Amino acid sequence: MSEPVRIGFYVCHCGTNIAATIDVDAVAKYAAKLPNVVVSRNYKYMCSDPGQELIQQDIKEHKLNRVVVAACSPLLHEHTFRNATMKGGLSPFFFQMVNIREHNAWVHTDGAEATRKALAVVRAAIKRVPLHKPLEIKKVPIHPDVLIVGGGIAGIHAALTLADGGKKVYLVEREATIGGHMAKFDKTFPTLDCAACILTPKMSQVGSHPNITLWTMSEVAGVTGYVGNYEVVVKRNPRYIVEDLCTGCGECVEACVYRDPRFPDEFNEGLGKRKPVFMPFPQAVPPIVKIDPGTCRVWTHPNGCKQPCVTACGDRKAIDFSQKEELKTVKVGTVIVTTGFQVFDAKRLPYYGYGVYPNVYTALEVERLVNASGPTGGEVVTRSGKKPKTVGIVHCIGSRDENTNKWCSRVCCLYSLKLAHLIKEHTDAEVYNFYIDMRTPGKSMEEFYNRIAAEGVHIVRGKVADVFPDPSDPEKERLLLSAEDTLLGRVLKFPVDMLVLAVGLEPQADAQTVRRMLNMSCGTEGFFLERHPKLAPVSTFTDGVFLAGCCQGPKDIPDTVAQAGAAAAEAYSLISRGHIEQEPNTAWIREEDCSGCKSCVPLCPYTAISFVEEKKKAVINEALCKGCGTCVASCPSGSIVQNLFEDEEIFNEIEGILAND
Repeated sequence: MSEPVRIGFYVCHCGTNIAATIDVDAVAKYAAKLPNVVVSRNYKYMCSDPGQELIQQDIKEHKLNRVVVAACSPLLHEHTFRNATMKGGLSPFFFQMVNIREHNAWVHTDGAEATRKALAVVRAAIKRVPLHKPLEIKKVPIHPDVLIVGGGIAGIHAALTLADGGKKVYLVEREATIGGHMAKFDKTFPTLDCAACILTPKMSQVGSHPNITLWTMSEVAGVTGYVGNYEVVVKRNPRYIVEDLCTGCGECVEACVYRDPRFPDEFNEGLGKRKPVFMPFPQAVPPIVKIDPGTCRVWTHPNGCKQPCVTACGDRKAIDFSQKEELKTVKVGTVIVTTGFQVFDAKRLPYYGYGVYPNVYTALEVERLVNASGPTGGEVVTRSGKKPKTVGIVHCIGSRDENTNKWCSRVCCLYSLKLAHLIKEHTDAEVYNFYIDMRTPGKSMEEFYNRIAAEGVHIVRGKVADVFPDPSDPEKERLLLSAEDTLLGRVLKFPVDMLVLAVGLEPQADAQTVRRMLNMSCGTEGFFLERHPKLAPVSTFTDGVFLAGCCQGPKDIPDTVAQAGAAAAEAYSLISRGHIEQEPNTAWIREEDCSGCKSCVPLCPYTAISFVEEKKKAVINEALCKGCGTCVASCPSGSIVQNLFEDEEIFNEIEGILAND
């Protein structure tokens, strides 16, 4: 540049986060002596309004043309200081940030050494910032439609929020109906409201909303593009029913050759039976039957079937055994992932007897037993048809366990208390709850715990160590639970007629597939990772992709709905702007140096690089590039350059780090 470089340097105390370890005054004095530094200051909170105004004022008064701030993580505040630099009249890319909090103050205890390290990284930034260029932020138009993956309560709420706001929504659900796990519940804690009474109206709204395209029996097969302009391929699996023609009358179910249901009903957790042609449950949305090719005689019997269901359907002609899967392609600007959770498989802990002893149930199975629309009409009975007199409920099955899942699943204590109330209400049985620690966070939850305790439910602080048949029971149905009551300091044995396992929540089995498809990250537990746990709890590191519900981590229904609303608001805000500003720290290729080796093409995690056969050169789509630098580091000819990370800038930064002054 022709004009002389004039740098303003600012170091932040960050309260005591930085200043307690690093001598910020010494850093400011040292920076003042470095070449091209015109102003050097330290301030308690640089990110505050007075701190930002200080930068703007100095740019004008001292004619600064470069700014360096030593503070906290650029992830949090680089945008803040770029804005301050821009408001001062400079290009926001004439700014450089130094992270002396996370990279220094928070990871060192020796103040003198931490200060020496701070001087080195500050020196490096001041040496590289003169080479910065006035890059331009590009604006990319945003497609106004939204894709929501998953039709549980999170997907339902997000879809209705956006659709009511005038946005077109595609809601994709892999099952035959929306509703998710909540549709299987009888009551919801802590108010004991009827789950169906709350959920069914919202399901019906989704099914009839003019702005929502509902695709059940469907899965996302592929996603390409970038924020604002995603192209999504949706695989629609055959239901063998023409949805537009089916009225949900159920005559085909009645006419099915299997007069008596004989196949395990998935919606009732296998406790009931269904026919090959069936409605998932009475309030299903869409209210359309489904034919299961795995049990229907058309596919399974060597002689086929006379198809009485087709005859019963009559002139409607809604049954189509020739249906194949089809692919639909839609363009959307944003994606909301609400794929939910799966429950822990209790068979992984064989000492509790699930799958071995007939009277051991999971909590979700008991939800169906107590439900009036369940397999027993709401009557709680054992598999032999007897009403239990004593019931044990064991908490933390597959949660807070080094051998299975270390995390707390958040809802188990409360739904165990709810089930204790419902079982006692339905059977008047003695109910024992075995817990490790009782966790009842949230509004009215502690009051709910006190209410259940006052109803006479036995709450035992102790983990059940073993389950085995009661030798004194001649019918071999009763079980003995061996548990230590830690409050009494004694090991006790409890005879029960029914054992309920409070299974925890886990990521979906295909979470990794979904993660890779949408370029998201996962935490160590396997749940999808948000951009920031406090400041961006529904955003992901992929722009335009948002999270809601239990796919992000275990949570109850109110928190799920709140998060779904937040994700919908984020998506609405993004697409309502009409465009998105893209960071210019993208890579580009010097054509004259590109050898056409194609080594960069498969390495790009964002599929931003393609190869032009006519020119025998690689080309980078700036809209797809996220500036990760993978291609820059791998290019054997050195033809790929990345804005803000050009060789000269990096070399100057290294010289600054290694300098010994």
